[in-house]
Amino acid sequence: MKKNAKKPQESATPETSVNLTDRRAFLKTTATTVAGALIAPSLLSHASDNLMAPQQHYPDPAIVVLDASFEKYFVFNAAVERLWTGARWMEGPVWFGDGKFLLFSDIPNNRMLRWTEETEEVSVFRTPSNYSNGNTRDKQGRLITCEHDSRRVTRTEPDGTITVLVDKYQGKRLNAPNDVVVHSNGAIWFSDPGYGILSIYEGHIDKFELPTNVYRLNPATGEITVVSTDFIRPNGLCFSPDEKLLYIVDTGQPKDKPQPIRVYDVIDGKTLANGRQFCDMGKGNSDGVRCDTYGNLWAAAGNGGEGYDGVHVFSPDGKLIGKICLPEVCSNLCFGGEKHNRLFMTASQSLYSIFLNTQGAQKP
Repeated sequence: MKKNAKKPQESATPETSVNLTDRRAFLKTTATTVAGALIAPSLLSHASDNLMAPQQHYPDPAIVVLDASFEKYFVFNAAVERLWTGARWMEGPVWFGDGKFLLFSDIPNNRMLRWTEETEEVSVFRTPSNYSNGNTRDKQGRLITCEHDSRRVTRTEPDGTITVLVDKYQGKRLNAPNDVVVHSNGAIWFSDPGYGILSIYEGHIDKFELPTNVYRLNPATGEITVVSTDFIRPNGLCFSPDEKLLYIVDTGQPKDKPQPIRVYDVIDGKTLANGRQFCDMGKGNSDGVRCDTYGNLWAAAGNGGEGYDGVHVFSPDGKLIGKICLPEVCSNLCFGGEKHNRLFMTASQSLYSIFLNTQGAQKP
């Protein structure tokens, strides 16, 4: 795989707008260029190599209705599909509707992968990826990535180069940024639990220089502020559809205590207030979370065993109303597809999806 001569940028720069031509250039770049940023597609396998046994009965028994209100959100004759398997631990799915592909991280393999809707093929998008974890898109459609090994948050530009948005706070290195979301005002919010410096499997062993915080970054000015210090290991993040609430997953509680998902009021798009428990995950834990347009929270679920692992769905008042059961621990999820009604789930070594009767709130 031939390396591009372009070197990733190593300092934060003011945010600039990206027009339609730039976005098309970015999408073309993702399919054709290489660098410390991107590599040319390397086909791993086709969906036909990874198919689950055909569904014999509908509704799919993997869909578990715990409250009648959940019935409106699933499609009677839509089933869980395994799209691909072959990773070691998958994370950070993000949908590119304008390119009709899904990107996701395979952390221990130090790479990012791309599943293409039209061909149902999986190829390598970026390697090495600095053991990337969470991914999202900014309001200009650019890829925002949390990198474990380099302890930073980056942005992939339309030409494929990488801009470092933040790697320090008050002169000290970030721990290992984990999950990331973007507010409609352009601010980037990310969690920094430090999992990437706890082992050599997902990064490297190093010392913590900062508490495990949640941060808000203004990419136009470079200003970074701490928005929450309430967590042992802050993990998944998600705004409510109206952006008045921010959900934050904690995965650092002792094993004999339920792992909580907390929710905060978002004040003027800049700060958090009135933190309280939204729900707890019972005998297991969550990781990534996303809201649909009705305000329901779809939470990845794992480490609870058969009948637990998969996705748990909570109503806006925190009531568990349904589950999607998977045969693997689910780490993260996102909505995508042409109508934004397809739920993609990264689960241990495999990528799954299911079509729903609801749509993801996050845009793009």
